[in-house]
Amino acid sequence: MPPPGVTLRPMTQEEFDAWQAEVARAYADEQVAAGNWPADRALQLAQEGQAGFLPDGLATEGMLLLNGVLADGTVVGRVWVGLRHPRDVPDCAFLYDLEVDAGHRGRGLGRALLEGAERAVRAAGVGALELNVFGDNATAISLYASAGYTVTQQQMRKRLPH
Repeated sequence: MPPPGVTLRPMTQEEFDAWQAEVARAYADEQVAAGNWPADRALQLAQEGQAGFLPDGLATEGMLLLNGVLADGTVVGRVWVGLRHPRDVPDCAFLYDLEVDAGHRGRGLGRALLEGAERAVRAAGVGALELNVFGDNATAISLYASAGYTVTQQQMRKRLPH
């Protein structure tokens, strides 16, 4: 059960602009840490990727860009869902981002945001929700597993000495 008073609402343009910069930086850092992108180009690559997925910004059709809000109006996190899967998986939406602000973590708000995202996907008539999670993100993996998500694909990597 979500914590009382947590609702999802669409981002405002101002919130979207701030979020876009934050999520690009965080994604770039994750890609560098995972060994996927060079540090000197990571932010540019993240921004280009976002632009491809959100060509019309906040108004991009089929994208849900939502804030999780407490009853007192405090924004505690964000959710980004594409109602059309990026690999055209039928009847499946894709969760691009779910984040609880650092000062609000550990209170069940990630689960509340996830449940809200699932409700929004169902309300849009889509029957499944898929996501990717970095292998070293134990907290997120635990949340998704406890919410009934199962591994459908897995990538593994080993660093080889030169």
